[in-house]
Amino acid sequence: MDGLIVSKNTSKVGETVIKVLIADDQELIRHSLEIILKNISDIQVIDSVGDGKSVIRSIRKEKPDVILMDIRMPEMDGVQCTKIIKESYPNIKIIILTSFDDDDYILSALRDGASGYLLKGITIEELVDAIHKVHSGSAMINPNIAQKFIELYSEMAKNNQLVQVDKKAIHDVTEYEWNVIKHVAKGLSNKEIASKLKLSEGTVRNYLSNALYKLNLRDRTQLALWAVQTGKSEG
Repeated sequence: MDGLIVSKNTSKVGETVIKVLIADDQELIRHSLEIILKNISDIQVIDSVGDGKSVIRSIRKEKPDVILMDIRMPEMDGVQCTKIIKESYPNIKIIILTSFDDDDYILSALRDGASGYLLKGITIEELVDAIHKVHSGSAMINPNIAQKFIELYSEMAKNNQLVQVDKKAIHDVTEYEWNVIKHVAKGLSNKEIASKLKLSEGTVRNYLSNALYKLNLRDRTQLALWAVQTGKSEG
């Protein structure tokens, strides 16, 4: 994030504002992110904290839409925090933003419900894009570790950590829902899926919601994990 410049955006009438919570134990990083995101018209930084327990306290008060979560924090790390938050606040989107390209962390964070895992070397434009995409329901993974995202399935299988789905439920998924699932597994947003399938975003959301309900999965990240590990993302 060093040496990057962001131009200030002009607010649009009726624009949805995304409430963002920053969680990082390094004060310099927190302040830098605050300064950067204040220049984005549809993003509002509602709080900035330095440890896991403060994250939990803050979300009870501030109700953020998206959390930028560091992995290694005192009191409670980002993975533990993610697990607790997603159990109680499933609609809050979490982007793990870290310097550490660590297999165990990637595996745990995604399994516990993180919507993104990004390294701090990304550009400002990539970070802002990730915030917008996870807020709209997409999953975001840094290109530098995307291959590891696939490789982790073999490790998950060894540790019996695969996402489980009732086989009977699979037969209830319609052809239209399968088409959406395949694109979700490739990391596409609802808008991108709608464009490819020539559907409205509302229709894509409905197909996605139906698929999640039928398969008894928590969110699109779990759905993507399941689709890739079972080969359902092919085609």
